[in-house]
Amino acid sequence: MKKLKVIISGGGTGGHIFPALSIANELKAKVPEADILFVGAIGKMEMERVPTAGYPIVGLPVIGLPRKLSFKLFKFVWMLNKSMLRARRIVRDFKPDVAIGVGGFASGPVLKAASRAGVTTFLQEQNSYAGKTNKWLAKRVKKICVAYPNMERYFPKEKLVLTGNPVRQNLLSQVDKKEAYRFFGLDEGKPVVLVLGGSLGARTLNESILANLDLLDKEGVQVIWQSGKIYHNAILERFDGKLRKNIHLYEFLSNMDMAYRAADLVISRAGAGTISEICLLGKPSVLVPSPNVAEDHQTKNAMALVENEAALMVRDNEAVKKLFTSATELLKDKSRLEHLAANSLKMAKPNATVDIVNVILKELEK
Repeated sequence: MKKLKVIISGGGTGGHIFPALSIANELKAKVPEADILFVGAIGKMEMERVPTAGYPIVGLPVIGLPRKLSFKLFKFVWMLNKSMLRARRIVRDFKPDVAIGVGGFASGPVLKAASRAGVTTFLQEQNSYAGKTNKWLAKRVKKICVAYPNMERYFPKEKLVLTGNPVRQNLLSQVDKKEAYRFFGLDEGKPVVLVLGGSLGARTLNESILANLDLLDKEGVQVIWQSGKIYHNAILERFDGKLRKNIHLYEFLSNMDMAYRAADLVISRAGAGTISEICLLGKPSVLVPSPNVAEDHQTKNAMALVENEAALMVRDNEAVKKLFTSATELLKDKSRLEHLAANSLKMAKPNATVDIVNVILKELEK
């Protein structure tokens, strides 16, 4: 296959953007002449991250469906109609051979417009609980690449392919643990917890650390802490510019390979992308699902690991009191840490990106 025109649509969070970029990179590796266009939502993270990764992107004015009946519902319908018209124009002008939806606001209008135009379409569902957009699009697409078994609860069984979620391949670089300790200025004799609230941050995780600084000090636990863009400056003010020696605070962690390598335990939200990374690297984890996501899908993601004894879970409303008590107890139990790590590794799908691209190319060859 020498020429291939591809639209990849979706975004909103790193959990959608990183898989989309991984798929694009693998398509380029397999079909160097591929012409790839991203379509995202105006004002969302993908409008910055995708061009940085070297791909063109156009934006739709689409917004999320409000959870309560209000004036915002009229705005949603208005923006959806505008986005549908713009999506049809994009498909007509670009003339793609294939359109891939990875979830997020923009994927609905684009995949619908593409399928109506006779373009071969695919979905990649990252979560163990299917999102509304992907469920709505399921009947129109050729194949649906999923990360968890039993997804026939949401999608036509004959369209499902269990591939796993794409992850950032640089995480697999062979980083020496001592090098990772030096990079973050860590003490090799003390345990390390990596706290991830996503690129924007997680208020509950941040508040949980701030409420347990004395416990962490007492137990000799070091923390690599990604606070997130929204909360970082406020947290610095709370410390009055004087961080404790065991606290290593970052707005955003670029060197995730180093961070994961240094960590004895990961504390995180339960986004599909982060869970896939945790499993790929075989890290023990304590997951705190966000209550602010559609249909509580993060709890369902976390439970998929908990039921396989691959992680612990703490509810968001209990985290400030219980999270770091559970974490410090777990760090003392080496056999349990190893048990969680081994089971998380069993759930990994290391070839997810290659498998997804192979599914797409195979269908196109037909």
